[in-house]
Amino acid sequence: MKYRRLTKEQLDEMHPEFINFLATQTITAKEWDDLKTNQPEVAEQEIDVFSDLVWEGVLNKAEFLEHISARTMNLFSLGEKEMELISIMVGDELIDITTPEGYQWLQKNLLDDEVKIFTAKKAYGEDPNADKFKLIESGAIITKGQLFNYFDDLMELGKETNGF
Repeated sequence: MKYRRLTKEQLDEMHPEFINFLATQTITAKEWDDLKTNQPEVAEQEIDVFSDLVWEGVLNKAEFLEHISARTMNLFSLGEKEMELISIMVGDELIDITTPEGYQWLQKNLLDDEVKIFTAKKAYGEDPNADKFKLIESGAIITKGQLFNYFDDLMELGKETNGF
């Protein structure tokens, strides 16, 4: 298995897609019930193959990831050949940017000495989707990129006004 098995809840949500997957494997509902009863290891393998296919599709479409904790915001833009990172760290332990108040503080105090912003670009390894999946497994979530674009635009504005 390349990624990880979908959870029971995820599999339940994808029940129609799983039925279609089984149909492409020419496995009928009766045969599936028989597999689960008499050859559970084969049934498990089918679930693993389906899970990998789902993850591959999701990872191929993912354009942005976010990993936000109380004092750190890591925003990723997933390009074709590399990923770009905007990392924002708040040094004040009393600020929690996962709360509305903490996030508002961050927006108003981006130039504060307690706020550090870093950017980086990194080429993918041999398997870009494996790199993306590692980030998801470490707590990142797939997003539409509003935060990345917001901070990216702010940094571009800063460059223009500072004459960079």
